[in-house]
Amino acid sequence: MKILIATPEAVPFAKTGGLVYKRVKEAFNPKNTGVKVKVPVGNQNFTGKIYSKGTSVYFIKRDEFFDREDLYGTPQGDYADNAARFIFFSRGILEACKALKIKPDIIHCHDWQTGLVPLYLKTIYKPDKFFNKTSTVITVHNLGYQGLFSPSEMPLTGLDRALFNPEGIEFYGKINFLKAGLISADLITAVSDNYSKEILNKEYGFGLEGVLKKRSASLSGIINGIDYGEWNPKTDIFIAKKYSDSDIAGKRECKQQLLKDCFIKPNAEMPVVGMVGRLSSQKGLDLVLESIEGIVSTGAYLIIIGKGDEMFHKRLSETAEKYKGNIHVKIGFNDALAHKIYAGSDIFLMPSKYEPCGLGQMIAMRYGTIPVVRKTGGLADTVSDYEPLIGAGTGFLFEDYNRSALQDCLKRAMCVYVDKPRWQNLIRNAMKMDFSWNASAKKYVNLFRKAIKMKQ
Repeated sequence: MKILIATPEAVPFAKTGGLVYKRVKEAFNPKNTGVKVKVPVGNQNFTGKIYSKGTSVYFIKRDEFFDREDLYGTPQGDYADNAARFIFFSRGILEACKALKIKPDIIHCHDWQTGLVPLYLKTIYKPDKFFNKTSTVITVHNLGYQGLFSPSEMPLTGLDRALFNPEGIEFYGKINFLKAGLISADLITAVSDNYSKEILNKEYGFGLEGVLKKRSASLSGIINGIDYGEWNPKTDIFIAKKYSDSDIAGKRECKQQLLKDCFIKPNAEMPVVGMVGRLSSQKGLDLVLESIEGIVSTGAYLIIIGKGDEMFHKRLSETAEKYKGNIHVKIGFNDALAHKIYAGSDIFLMPSKYEPCGLGQMIAMRYGTIPVVRKTGGLADTVSDYEPLIGAGTGFLFEDYNRSALQDCLKRAMCVYVDKPRWQNLIRNAMKMDFSWNASAKKYVNLFRKAIKMKQ
């Protein structure tokens, strides 16, 4: 089974908030294969150079599209030429397959940036026998990002103008790259079982719930895993003291070091609440800002690291200045600090408006940092609410998206925090959870086999 994973970003090469395309060459020194591909974008042909890292990772190089500081845009907004960039990327994937003589059984696409690939295989590349046994799977990581563009960009796609209709890739007067994938891929996955059900409803469907309902027989949910090599308190090179679920003593030293790094007069007896991730309204940052006084009044420390919307950069920085000594905000991404927050915090806050999967809560549990999360998407699939009578559970959940629900949930967590034996038991519960890729990978293999059979 030959699987080609087509993705605009992949750790460790590029990730939102982390490494960007222009640093791939400097940081990883990929090899120039000498292979070039001509990629049609509208009435122009752009040459892409194929680079490789090892025998299984390939990159398409075109500096005018990808030699930039950020992946998809800046805090001020998306790049104006994103349509052309990812038309080039999507067609470039198929042209690279042919040039490298890689004939995949499955092309596994991810999000809107590769949403055109399945549609190209069903249209422009349909007569090409090279792909006659290639099936496609598209994974929706976040339905809130769909790749919407002006209809004036339609000629760039090379697709028949007739596809710009409500049954095709038209979406409220715009071109929708993600919709292209949803209507044409052989199978669709979402990144958690709960999210695959939520997106069939108007609240979470972002206007595509009707399309997904039509394809519901082809839709399934598979939770993402985390890299247990990178995220492991037994071996983590960034944290002050290594520890495990059988000996959690080192976690306190990690907390003390984190407090020392972030605050002038730290008190290790008070709870530390950490947040790591994209700074956007989806992540519940508005609820956090509304709840600041309540959090600070408990004596808790709040540490936030991330990058996202300029408005949240400004408001969070102002809040950190106002509550200096209790709140520390780092705008941007620092891998070492992220690891220290996961290890040194007591509570991991993730009050998302919606959350397709979420990795932060799984990483936090790996480090014995207890998640306080909203019961939605993958958060509901991975965090079990604490049951005080029997000591079961791995975190604390709330349902209503409002300040009161968030603050009440935090209070529940802090009431358990002061009971050290119960809190330590909760830490061990969380650390014993298995969120490695093993189980999810097996589910994907079964899904790929199903997709291959569809072509036989």
